[in-house]
Amino acid sequence: MSTDRHDVRGPGTDPDSPRSAAEARPRPRLRVGVISAGRVGSVLGAALHRAGHEVGAVAAVSDAALNRVSLLLPDAPVRPPDEVARQADLVLLAVPDDALGGLVRGLVSAEALRSGQIVVHTSGAHGVAVLEPAANAGALPVALHPAMTFTGRPEDLERLAAATVAVTARQDDEAGFSVGAALAVELGAEPVRIAEESRKLYHTALTHGSNHLITLVNESAQLLRAAGVESPDRVLAPILSAALDNSLRYGDRAITGPVSRGDAGTVRDHLDVLGESAPDVLSGYVQLAKRTADRAVSSGMLRADDAVGVNEVLDGGR
Repeated sequence: MSTDRHDVRGPGTDPDSPRSAAEARPRPRLRVGVISAGRVGSVLGAALHRAGHEVGAVAAVSDAALNRVSLLLPDAPVRPPDEVARQADLVLLAVPDDALGGLVRGLVSAEALRSGQIVVHTSGAHGVAVLEPAANAGALPVALHPAMTFTGRPEDLERLAAATVAVTARQDDEAGFSVGAALAVELGAEPVRIAEESRKLYHTALTHGSNHLITLVNESAQLLRAAGVESPDRVLAPILSAALDNSLRYGDRAITGPVSRGDAGTVRDHLDVLGESAPDVLSGYVQLAKRTADRAVSSGMLRADDAVGVNEVLDGGR
């Protein structure tokens, strides 16, 4: 897994050279610096350590971050961000989206980034353009985004095995893509190549699907509790699991329910009861039902004539 100037095995690891038994023992390939020990950074740092790299230092400030260091990176010293970056072959930037640009510029100003380093960030919203100051300092810029949610606990390491990691490098930078893909595999995940210009759309898709799904599920549970159901999770788990599985397998052909059947009367009943019992949920229901009707028509699940009555009811529920 080597590229022209950047090799994720690190220096001095020619696999074809004869070595003594002592030299053949596994040794760290890259010295990693983690900035910072949030839920993502701490887990990815631990995953890289598990893959044979050395976490040389980590930046952590809050009590929660320090606890994650103790749990997942117990041998890594805690240092200021510039010191963490300066000692690293691989600098892992796991900070909030809006903080990333300023952090990169600050590290460059502090001369903490240099030629030969690999600088990786984990923001889904950014590609590698935000790392341009690091690239100008000679570092190899790579954007890696694991498509999963993190708790900052050891079980996240196993969940990486079922995840994909979006890999973005500079246009025509095959070395960057190769290094990013190799790192994704070492994390235990599957690399997926995302172009710089598609990064925002990629992140929007994940946010719309995962974050809004949580809102939708919790609103459904809220309605069930209002209906007297003591354990909404027990009721929702089977039907939601089946709906998710079917949608991923069959796309819009998996749509079911009153909208897909053109049952305008049932939809009207839903709007009435939401208006009385949960008006805060009403607008979301209307918008999702309208999108469902549109997609059901496009996929042939609902006749256009039947969609007219459903949409008339929904338009009255705005």
